[in-house]
Amino acid sequence: MQEDQSAAVSTLAGIRHERFAALGSTNGEALTRVRTGERGPLWISAERQTAGRGRRGNAWVSPPGNLYATLLLTEPCVPALAPQLSFVAGLAEYDAAARCAPDIASSLKLKWPNDLLLEGKKLAGLLIESESPPFAVAIGIGVNCSTSPSDTTYPATDLGTAGAAVAPLHLLSNLAAALNRRLGQWQSGLGFPSIRSDWLTRAAGLGTPIKVRLPERELDGIFEGIDEAGQLVLATGASTQTIAAGEVFTLGRG
Repeated sequence: MQEDQSAAVSTLAGIRHERFAALGSTNGEALTRVRTGERGPLWISAERQTAGRGRRGNAWVSPPGNLYATLLLTEPCVPALAPQLSFVAGLAEYDAAARCAPDIASSLKLKWPNDLLLEGKKLAGLLIESESPPFAVAIGIGVNCSTSPSDTTYPATDLGTAGAAVAPLHLLSNLAAALNRRLGQWQSGLGFPSIRSDWLTRAAGLGTPIKVRLPERELDGIFEGIDEAGQLVLATGASTQTIAAGEVFTLGRG
């Protein structure tokens, strides 16, 4: 639900950008626009969200001072390849944070499938949602710039706590440019092997014990990487399993 009807209009990396003081959620606004004829590409951002959400229906705490933005794309790929956008956008988050705060770059890692960690704590997250027809994708991105929640199942942090003061709009400008580059590298899926390789070089916990929480059970094993489709590869004793969706915990710092 839109909370503020007025928007400041500009461009980000050559793409139209509408900035609101408050929205229910930037993803929700983007998908509503699709239903009324918007085809994008379009960036939508808000200074705060009143109904922000994360993966699997989790709430995303959205006070002012952090980054809340969505890139809306129409038919960026065939629907089956849309999950790859988590890795594309995750790399863009990493690129932007490292560029805006170079002193913390060595402490940044990517957690499967779509979180950015700083010193092992969650700094940023993604939510990829779609609408059809036409097939449209909302790439929702939240980054803790100045505050972070304390009551989360996975520890969180923010750039300010790390001593890296970065304004949300400055980070968004760099993020938009980085995402343009990564989308070009991805080539609607043709370039995923390159994306996968780059993601693995920044992966948290690679080669270490992890716990994967699934809807019906938990699995323990060694995080061996991701396969050609982006599924997590988990070594459990004498066997190896691939996991399409789940929550990862107890990551090593590798």
